Amino acid sequence: MLDFDPNTVSIPNGHFIDGTLVTDHSDTLPVRRPSDNYIYADLPIATPETVDRAVSSAQRAFETSDWASGAPRNRARIMRRWADLMEVNKEELGRLEALGSTRPIKDVLAVDLPYSADCLRFFAEWADKLGGDVAATRSDHLGLVIAEPYGVVACIAPWNFPITQALTKIGPALAAGNAVVLKPSEMTPFSMVRLAELAIEAGMPPGILNVVQGTGAVTGDAMCRHPLVGKISFTGSTRTGAAIMAASAESGVKPLTLELGGKSPQLVFADVPDLDRVARAISNSILGNAGQVCVAGSRLIVQRKAQDQLLERLIALAKDVRPGPTWRSDTSFAPIISTPQLDRIDGIVRRTIAEGAEAVIGGRRVVSIQDGAFYEPTILTGALSHMEAVREEVFGPVLTVQSFDDEEEGLTLADHPVYGLAAGVYTGDVSKALRAVRTIKAGTVWVNRYGRTADYVIPTGGYKSSGIGKDLGRQAVEANMRLKSALIDFSA
Repeated sequence: MLDFDPNTVSIPNGHFIDGTLVTDHSDTLPVRRPSDNYIYADLPIATPETVDRAVSSAQRAFETSDWASGAPRNRARIMRRWADLMEVNKEELGRLEALGSTRPIKDVLAVDLPYSADCLRFFAEWADKLGGDVAATRSDHLGLVIAEPYGVVACIAPWNFPITQALTKIGPALAAGNAVVLKPSEMTPFSMVRLAELAIEAGMPPGILNVVQGTGAVTGDAMCRHPLVGKISFTGSTRTGAAIMAASAESGVKPLTLELGGKSPQLVFADVPDLDRVARAISNSILGNAGQVCVAGSRLIVQRKAQDQLLERLIALAKDVRPGPTWRSDTSFAPIISTPQLDRIDGIVRRTIAEGAEAVIGGRRVVSIQDGAFYEPTILTGALSHMEAVREEVFGPVLTVQSFDDEEEGLTLADHPVYGLAAGVYTGDVSKALRAVRTIKAGTVWVNRYGRTADYVIPTGGYKSSGIGKDLGRQAVEANMRLKSALIDFSA
């Protein structure tokens, strides 16, 4: 039985600096469980002084330990041991992760933790694979291109998949030889502290991985402005990404990896051979984690002659979800992360309906679960490109529906003026699929599926205001290394 009592979970409440759990007595922030709105902890907010302590610890560990200077295979071994310890402690980690997040316990144990452990193993194997090149030069010269770590990498992770999103940032940074200072979201802060403790148990030198708690406005801002931070990796909203770029530039030019907002289209042509499969893929993409996913396929653009059949299937799937607390194993539909976010979603839906769209299902809060932040699966038909739910990232279980007649019209509707994170294309015509892949301005285009696989090798990242740089793949490790050129003249 996976069910657990949320009031019995032990919480490592504090920062993790230089290999030790640290509780300072600065300002605190109440942390609520989205499943029942209960305040279960008061989170310490890292001041700029605490951030400086963490960054200095990371810089010192980078310079004095053998993490970067030793054999890269040693880093790989420690990272693999860390992944193994994640699996050994999966029940403890699963409860801690599910407790205060939007992730139901069965999904954490079956999906999030296995994915995250294997993600660490994937990046560990790059530790001794990327070292640079020998350049083509004249025979009495030797040209070298040397790949080196930045030193300290600041990682700022979101709340929607706390462990998974953090490790997709930490993994490549550590594999490249960097030290890391991580700020989890203040809404889901605790699981990464426990994982940092396990990293020490795996043999990671103290200071190589530090965790600081707090808000973006105080803690995150101090991280971005710190002069010893060599690189920043962030996942979150486009607005916050822009603020991070501005803050980081004030303390010197820093490279950034930013995975930002999305408003991803799902383009369905009438020639698709299996409409049931398409409906399941679309449903999963917008109802998974209650739509709180950067790449959520929130804009359905369907060829008119297939629209009614597809909608019938999508409505049936939406009726089949089971909302409930994240600590219950029968929950299949997640809560919204907070009451303010629930209010925001509801406001966007109501205003879009006022603009002329129709909610064929949903459009309301779930009122049967006392005090929890739940929103009904919602499908809005009659949507037009100027309507708010089509323009703006809702970050909830809300699917807008637009129809088209020919390929050119469908591709035009798929384009978004601001976002370009991901897209889905469903068709039985390979030429049509390839034209769509070439035309759609997005960092990832899935064909006849929607969502990443668990092979980690394909990079992810956005076009336009959806981001800069790539997470996952070889490219993520390369983004955590800088290149030094050397030219040796031995002709004399």
